[in-house]
This record gives sequence, C-alpha cells and structure tokens, in this order.
Amino acid sequence: MQMNATSLVRQKAEWEKLGVRLPAFDHAAMAAATKAHPVWVHFGAGNIFRGFIAALQQRLLNEGLADRGIIAADTFDYDIIDKIYAPYDNLTMMVTLNPDGTTSREIIGSVAEALRADSSDPAMMARFKEIFTDPGLQMISFTITEKGYALYRPDGSLMPVVQADMDEGPEHARHAMSMVAALLYERFRAGAAPLAVVSMDNCSHNGEKLQSSVMAVAEAWQKKGFVGQDFLDYLQDERKIAFPWSMIDKITPRPHQMVEESLAKDGIEGMAPIVTSRNTYIAAFVNAERPQYLVVEDKFPNGRPPLEKAGVYLTDRDTVNKTERMKVTTCLNPLHTAMSVYGCMLGYTLICDEMKDADIVALIKRLGYVEGLPVVVDPGILDPKDFIDEVVGQRLPNPFMPDAPQRIATDTSQKVGIRFGETIKSYIAEGRDLNTLVSIPLALAGWLRYLLAVDDEGKAFEVSADPLKDDLQAKLAGIEVGKPGTYQGQLQGILSNASIFGVDLTATPLAAKIEAYFVAELAGPGAVRKTLHEALS
Repeated sequence: MQMNATSLVRQKAEWEKLGVRLPAFDHAAMAAATKAHPVWVHFGAGNIFRGFIAALQQRLLNEGLADRGIIAADTFDYDIIDKIYAPYDNLTMMVTLNPDGTTSREIIGSVAEALRADSSDPAMMARFKEIFTDPGLQMISFTITEKGYALYRPDGSLMPVVQADMDEGPEHARHAMSMVAALLYERFRAGAAPLAVVSMDNCSHNGEKLQSSVMAVAEAWQKKGFVGQDFLDYLQDERKIAFPWSMIDKITPRPHQMVEESLAKDGIEGMAPIVTSRNTYIAAFVNAERPQYLVVEDKFPNGRPPLEKAGVYLTDRDTVNKTERMKVTTCLNPLHTAMSVYGCMLGYTLICDEMKDADIVALIKRLGYVEGLPVVVDPGILDPKDFIDEVVGQRLPNPFMPDAPQRIATDTSQKVGIRFGETIKSYIAEGRDLNTLVSIPLALAGWLRYLLAVDDEGKAFEVSADPLKDDLQAKLAGIEVGKPGTYQGQLQGILSNASIFGVDLTATPLAAKIEAYFVAELAGPGAVRKTLHEALS
C-alpha cells in the first residue's frame, strides 16, 4: 500500500480495512478548484501544520462546508516540499496517539499544492504572484516558530540576510518576513485587495510580532524608494490587512518508532522518516496527541473559512490574550518547566515516565491547582481547571508522547519570568501571602540546582542550551554538590534580577525559601529527591 492520490480511489476498501479514515471529498476536484482560485496559503509546512491546521480544513471539506483546500509553502526547509509532499501527492498519514495507548489513522488530503518560497526560483515566484494577486485569497497563516519572525541577531544588529533584503528590495526577498512583505506588495499593486495575515505560532502576541517584522521590512523599502507611502498605508489599514492574534496548543513530536513499525506491519510503504538537509527529522506520517486548541482573533477583512465549525475558537483579541496567559502562566507551561528540571536531575528522559513519579506529580498538581488557580486568568471560553485536569490526567502521562524533559528545559532562563513570575506578581498585587507558595520556590530552586550540571546521584550531565547558561553558571561558581557549606549567598545576584523573574525576588520572602530548598538539595546523593518529597508531604 502506497499513499498517493490514485490509491485514495483505487484502494479505498483496502485503506478502510486497515482502519484508515480517508478524505470524504473529491480530492482531485478540490485540488483543481484551489489552484484556480485559492483562499488560504500556509507558510511552514511541518508537523504542526500537517497534523493540526490542515486537518481543520479537511473537516470542513468532509462536511461540505468548504470546497477548496490549502496551499502549503515553506520558506526554510525545501526538502520537506520535495521529499515529504511531492512523492505523496501532498497527502499526510495522520496518526493520533490516544491517551489509552491506542492510535487512530486518517489520511489528510486538504493540501492542494505545496510550494518552495524561494525567490531564486522564477517558476515558484511566478506561481506565488498568481496566488497573491487573486482578489479571492482570504488568509495566509504561519507556523514557522518564533524564530521565523526574528530580524535581529542577539547583539541587536540586523541579520545579514535581512539587511540584504532591505538593501535590494522586494524582487530579491529571501527571509520569510521579507518574502511576505514582497508578496503583499504584489497584492497591493494588483488592486490592494484585503487579506488576513495570521500567525498560528506558539508565542505570546504572535500577530504583533508578525506585523512588526513585516512593517520593519516595508518601512526600510519605503525609505530606500522601493515602495511608496501608499503601500505602508495599505499594510496599516486593518480594513485591508489584518494581523489577528492567536493561541495554539497541540504537541506534535518527532515521528515515533512505534508508529512507524505499526504502519510497516500493516503493509503501508514509504513511512520511514528522513533527515532533511536542514536537519529536520520528518516522515510521511505525523504522530500527535489528541487534545488540541486554536483560539484566533476574528479579524478577517476578506472573509474566512467557517473554522469555528472545525473546533476553532473565533473571538476577540483580549480573549485570545487571556487564553494564552492561562496556558503559559498557570495551566501548562509552568508544570512542564518544573517537571523538566527535576526530571533531568532524577534521571528521566521521557515526560510520560515522570508522571509515574509521585513526588513530581505532587509538585505539578500543587503548582497548578493550589498555587496557580487562585490567580489564574480565566478567558471565559475554556475552563482553567478542566484544562489542568486534561494536562495532568491525559496529556502528560500519554505513553506514546516521546517528549523529553531535556528538550523542555531548553532556554529556561527565558521562560521563568512568564511561567512563575506572573503568578508571583499576581499574589503581590492581590495581597496574598507569598509564604504559602511551595511549588513555585521549589521549581526555581530546582532550576538553579539543575544549572550545577550534577544529577541527584552525583553524576555530571549536560545542561540544555540557554542563552544565559554561561553567565548563570559563573555566578554559581564555588558551589559544590555534596558540600552545602560552599553556598555563600551566590544566589542573591541571580534572585535579585527582575529581568529574569519579572520581580526582584530578594524583596520578597521567596528568596529565603528558594535558598533553603537549594541548599537542602546540595546535601549529597538523594538530596534532591528528599527535599522534593519532604516539601510536598
């Protein structure tokens, strides 16, 4: 069995016998209609798009609520288009990893066309110009990661490719944001039809980040005479170009060997993962958890697909922002970070295995239910307690989710201010007793103990990448695991840094509590476990 457009028709019975749900629409007709008059282009052709966004449009197509699909584009890893889309006629084998260990299979066929967003390819750029000058195009969306919107290097200077794009103008755009600005310019020149430009990336205020980057490129072009002020006016008029905000939540990890083997066992060919030239580990199948959330600001000046009928929450910007804050500051991300640093020290390599550890479960349950919920931002469209119930009861324990604490511990210094600092600030603002907090100071003490790069057995391990790792480890110099007496107040300079935590912790009772937990975890082998257990008992 090979997954392609022909097999959807000729081998329908065989696919269904294997328990694979097929598109319930005419795939060829959908592709033809979409190519002729596109309504939706998506940039970022990876797993979150294939396993979530494309599946939303498939649902609308299946139910007769749409007659056109999506055009997928990639601005970074062209191998995905050439090796994952093209050989399979743009189809994806979607495998849902259910919490009970079972799987569900569906072939996603809502992608009508897949393109390389490569300005050096005249044929590709000609096609993009056709698409963007079609007045019926309603939206372009993105899952390119937060880094995809970045124009500047850590030192504040423009990335060389962005500087070159600004200097050379729209015809030579290479960076993703320059490419988008150039294509919007083509749309402007062809009649200035409206369009929604929608970030669906997992980052705060994503629409604002996208808009800021596109505007920065366009403004540079205007100053150099490549475009006029009227183009900037077009981009800044929300009746013409809107940049809705969104919140997205779904875990789509790298292809799992167990899924690959189960597909091969059933005679489904061509499912072995590949590694692209950009080091993307990807396969013709996507495996993902079942829970998923997409909340989008309902600002579409040229119309939109009825996404609310596919499970998307269409709402106002304030509600999008509240939903994102609920998830990031209380109901998911703080739990992930707390368990990741302790998981690394306690020798875990899988999040699902950590959920069998009573001490870690006690840590995150107290963090979410006891310390977070009293000050949670309630968006009104999702119940915060129900959200945590699902995270703790289904998502984190899912044995099929191959997510590692080492991955989640990456860049923790950039996360603690949002994931813990916001709750601390809420306690202060509401006059709540900070002394009642246990899991938050435990999590912060655990992170600082983790930075010593010695696990709870006294063995060295590699600390995950973090832009402040070297600086923070230098401040911890002299502290030795197994020798609590080597702690001589080294944490003070870190805990007072409000740019890390969102607040000067030394001005609160939490600093002393964090120091006490930290010193206790230095006692020797088993001290991390002992401190965690005793603090939560």
